Amino acid sequence: MTTVQQPVQPQPKAEARETHFSSKRVLLTIAVILVVLFSLAPILWQLLTSFKTNQAISAVPNVYFPRPDQLTWQHYVELFQRRPFLNYMFNSAFVAVTSTLLCLAIGTPAAYALARLRLKGERIILGLILIVTLFPYILLFLGLLEIVRAAGLANNYLALIIPYTAINIPLTVLVMRSFFLQLPRDLEDSAKVDGYNTWQMLTQILLPMTVPALVTTGILAFIFAWNEYIFALTFITRETMKTIPVAVAQLGGATLFEIPYGPIAAATVVGTLPLVLLVLFFQRRIVQGLTSGAVKG
Repeated sequence: MTTVQQPVQPQPKAEARETHFSSKRVLLTIAVILVVLFSLAPILWQLLTSFKTNQAISAVPNVYFPRPDQLTWQHYVELFQRRPFLNYMFNSAFVAVTSTLLCLAIGTPAAYALARLRLKGERIILGLILIVTLFPYILLFLGLLEIVRAAGLANNYLALIIPYTAINIPLTVLVMRSFFLQLPRDLEDSAKVDGYNTWQMLTQILLPMTVPALVTTGILAFIFAWNEYIFALTFITRETMKTIPVAVAQLGGATLFEIPYGPIAAATVVGTLPLVLLVLFFQRRIVQGLTSGAVKG
């Protein structure tokens, strides 16, 4: 008795599905590459400009990828020889770090109080904080200018530290409050049973658990203070107290009509590098802060 083998029928649907899947994956990969190139192109252009010679910068047509003989370190050397750029970096770092620490020191206890205490008009308070957060700070410029003049804070670090702290406190309160709401109350009840007061419970138990949120909020406040330009340009006129954004904007060439593209690009790279290193160093903490309740409310 012979058995007849049935012919294997092709499965065009599976092949079509696999082809469709692969083509979709290729298109997605191409789209991601294009987005990354579009985002990194200005940064790469600025970096290459900081190393190009003046002839390569002004060449027509543009030199996108310079040859080895068109590269130089002279722009970075001029940046630190002609200007006290290290002093500018110290000014920016001091103002940014001080305002960030004050912002966290004031905003964190306020956020904890709004998260745990039942306050009258709590929703109104939160609404006002949200409005202040969304309020364009540039509209505060004239009022702050009069306050700085009346208080005699011109050419003083406090003229920048106080406004930066005040502007960033509402954001700190909102972010930290949303994170405190994610923590179980059982921890606080156990701490009270063990004899902890409110301050000890906040500093010794809760704050170590909110490190990702503190890092995320602190970096946002630091970046704002580091990059702020209008207040630093107006409130600080002494050369030795200028911050990096103001110093970069006021870089001049050898003549009145010369635009020093090379030194400006070098100053931009030097001023941006600390922020890049800061974000890369705390990258894991930032991701934890964003995914563990820092943007949940």
